[in-house]
Amino acid sequence: MNLEVAMYILVDTSIWIDYFKSGANSAKLDDLLEDNLIAINDIILAELIPFLQIKKQTKIISLLHNIRLLPLQIDWAEIIQWQTNCLNEGVNGIGIPDLLIAQNAKQQTCKIYSLDKHFRLLSQITQAITLIE
Repeated sequence: MNLEVAMYILVDTSIWIDYFKSGANSAKLDDLLEDNLIAINDIILAELIPFLQIKKQTKIISLLHNIRLLPLQIDWAEIIQWQTNCLNEGVNGIGIPDLLIAQNAKQQTCKIYSLDKHFRLLSQITQAITLIE
């Protein structure tokens, strides 16, 4: 995969779920994995791992733990401002986990790879995050 700038891609839960089901985005994630460009954070792991534990997918859990882990540094004032901006624009469905993931990507200068429409809406309102298609 040829990206304009070598930067990490924060892969959201929706892409991982699609990948585990061999969905339409599997080839792109395979390319990112092969190029060692992906990152994850504890929020995404917390969303994925419980289901994987129930399914006894220990190998996948182990592999996820070997992906570059981005440290979380929550700036609550910024989260509040982003949520306020969203509400002012009539967007009221963006949850705190998605806001934290977006803020983490911004802080780490990462792009976000997600199928979640909330990130698309947030990127239009804040211009603080960049998505990959």
